[in-house]
Amino acid sequence: MPTTLAQKLYLLCYTVEKEKFQLDNIQGRGQLLRAGAMTELARGGLLDATGGKVRRLPGNPPEDPFTAAVWYDLPEDKPKGWLNFLHNKAHSAETPVRDQLLACGDVTLTRERKLGVISTDRVTVMRPHLVRDLQDRVRSTVLNGAPAEHLTDELAMAVLAAELELTSVWSKADRRAHKSDLKAHAARFDTLVPGLRKALRDSYLASRAVGGGWST
Repeated sequence: MPTTLAQKLYLLCYTVEKEKFQLDNIQGRGQLLRAGAMTELARGGLLDATGGKVRRLPGNPPEDPFTAAVWYDLPEDKPKGWLNFLHNKAHSAETPVRDQLLACGDVTLTRERKLGVISTDRVTVMRPHLVRDLQDRVRSTVLNGAPAEHLTDELAMAVLAAELELTSVWSKADRRAHKSDLKAHAARFDTLVPGLRKALRDSYLASRAVGGGWST
């Protein structure tokens, strides 16, 4: 299984029952992957989110190249709004994370033609049962108790998946039935990384309005 939060979030978007990444679950995935990297940077003390804005803190860059690239994108001096660093480079986030999963054998990539004319990349998950386990752990972090005190992967994934309305994790009925629990977890996430969740939601809604999404 993947090790970085961005890699886990990529796979979280997979619908196991339908054996594919559904279009409505990948429209905001570029932003989601960058949000995952920023969450890891916050957890590692490599960014400052005081006042709901973000700046890079000094330190050694992360070992993971994708997370490191996101870190280098952040401003060193004057803090700026999260949206600048979630939205503008979302189109470039999917390929490096996907290629990491390819290298580890978590997914495969095939080239297909639609209607015999348009070529598209099809990503296939090799161990769907492990993705299902991941999705179940994410759901249970909300359904089985109070929000975690620390910024765990499961807390982050549960909250970020809800903001992107990922049906692979939360159906519309789930979000309605567990609205108060999801709200409590979102509030906890906001105390740990203020401003990131709202920026992700804003970016997702802007992309969805124009049919956004950069991968299949």
